[in-house]
Amino acid sequence: MIRSLTMGLCALSFAACGAMAHPNEGGHGSTVAALPVGTCMNMGNMLEPAQEGSWGGAPIVAADFARIGAAGFDTVRIPVRWHNKTSQEAPWTVDEAWMDRVQTVVDQALAADLNVILNSHHFDPIHEDPLAVAQWHGAVWKQIAERFAGYPEDTLWFELENEPHGQFDHSNLLATLTPALEAVRATHPTRAVIVGGENWSGIDSLATLPLPDDPNVHPTFHYYDPFVFTHQGAGWVGPDIPPPGRTFPTKEDRAQLAEDVEKVRAYVARTGKTPFMGETGAYDRHISTADRAAYHRTVREAFAPTGIGMCVWAYANTFPFWDRDSGEWLPGMRASLGLAEED
Repeated sequence: MIRSLTMGLCALSFAACGAMAHPNEGGHGSTVAALPVGTCMNMGNMLEPAQEGSWGGAPIVAADFARIGAAGFDTVRIPVRWHNKTSQEAPWTVDEAWMDRVQTVVDQALAADLNVILNSHHFDPIHEDPLAVAQWHGAVWKQIAERFAGYPEDTLWFELENEPHGQFDHSNLLATLTPALEAVRATHPTRAVIVGGENWSGIDSLATLPLPDDPNVHPTFHYYDPFVFTHQGAGWVGPDIPPPGRTFPTKEDRAQLAEDVEKVRAYVARTGKTPFMGETGAYDRHISTADRAAYHRTVREAFAPTGIGMCVWAYANTFPFWDRDSGEWLPGMRASLGLAEED
């Protein structure tokens, strides 16, 4: 009876249960089924720029998802910027046209028989003053949850916020996300909800990631290691931009990769939850397609024994898999993920 009551409370609040699901303790000996992410594509630089397509991308169309599904991908992750599409004070109403646009994209992906991860991406104020922005963020998720009420739970999943960083860390993660979780749980009591940790959700965040004792909350992490390889020449990470010329993998890279795989195994053993890799990739400006494919193959093969799903960044802009100019998949990129290269 006590456990049943506790589970009910945890379904409504992160903060109420944070102490119960300490990151260094297993989930009361239970094992939670992994989210069936499989091989996953991020629809990057499309709906998360300040305006759709403003980062050199193009508007998403149904043919994109048909192509991704035909290539053998199981899931798409759809990053969406929300904070600049709402009123800036309570009740923080989301622009109707924007909500319609997001719903159209989700519908197109589901129609292509793909699983969908819908997230909040670049909700910039929450990383600067998390607790002050929590109610605004929660109000937005209330509207998202209401719009997608009745959608199939086995194929549409909600990720509350991408890559906590800045002032948004594990000390306030649970309290900050509680309004969003409560808003989702009001209309989606058992839908999968995804949470990543501090420091841009790097793999080391798993060691102290606080989650409630809720079987429908799933952990995620991002993997761009070694950063000096994957982000060489990436101007947006300045002022310390990794210089071009770094190769992969070095002997040290292989050793670090093996250690990182063990971090995932340790997390699963400790918590009973299986995380998934929500982003991974290598910037294409100074890295050849062949070297990018080799990176993805190496990372995939290293983590494959853990059984985790992997979402690559990204479809057709920076870090691309699909070449808009040629209208073709970049050679070797699908094979690097274990998919067939034939169309």
